Amino acid sequence: MLKLINAGLGRTGTTSLQVALDRLGLGPCFHMFDIVGDERRLEQWEKIVCDGERPDWPQLYDGYTSAVDGPCAIYYQRISEAFPEAKVILTVRDAESWYRSTYDTLYQFAVRSMENPPEPGSRQARLFRVTSAMVWDGLFDGRFSDKDHAIEVYHRHNEEVVRAIGSDNVLVYDVKQGWEPLCAFLGVEVPQEDFPHANDSASMRRRIAQAAGAGPVSTG
Repeated sequence: MLKLINAGLGRTGTTSLQVALDRLGLGPCFHMFDIVGDERRLEQWEKIVCDGERPDWPQLYDGYTSAVDGPCAIYYQRISEAFPEAKVILTVRDAESWYRSTYDTLYQFAVRSMENPPEPGSRQARLFRVTSAMVWDGLFDGRFSDKDHAIEVYHRHNEEVVRAIGSDNVLVYDVKQGWEPLCAFLGVEVPQEDFPHANDSASMRRRIAQAAGAGPVSTG
């Protein structure tokens, strides 16, 4: 059963948060790469995101204690309603650096798929269908390349999370703040080791390419 939901968009430190939550005993932690690397899960989310199938949230997150990145950033409110006892964290970062990081990594997968459409039914095509429906054509209205629009959507998403969940019930958190605010929010002791900083832009490009089985992702 989920005890923690992260509503922050990708490239806001979600992978670092995943590592930190595992360290704090809130793992296993569901991440978008659980969908990318798992045929069964990809099929489940295709039906939900693209075909409008009604989700069975407890079944989807069975075996996980927390969730970050990917679908939970888009479906956070519905997931929170399904797990009313779960705490909610909103990971954030400077909007300019968030946009550049996203543009140079995740968005390049979309650009490549638009310019050179993958074979229908291939994993890359299916991933592109899901991420487009959720994020590029969904959240960003097909206008992510418009920097001003994308940053406006980013700020609006963050504001809507706080409004929907309630400012007293959500931790607005920059992973640069380290362990202290996170552990205080969760009511756990601060570990002795340094806070993890995982998945920089270069690492993300490699992971996307490996998971999609589609060769290197260009930096554009």
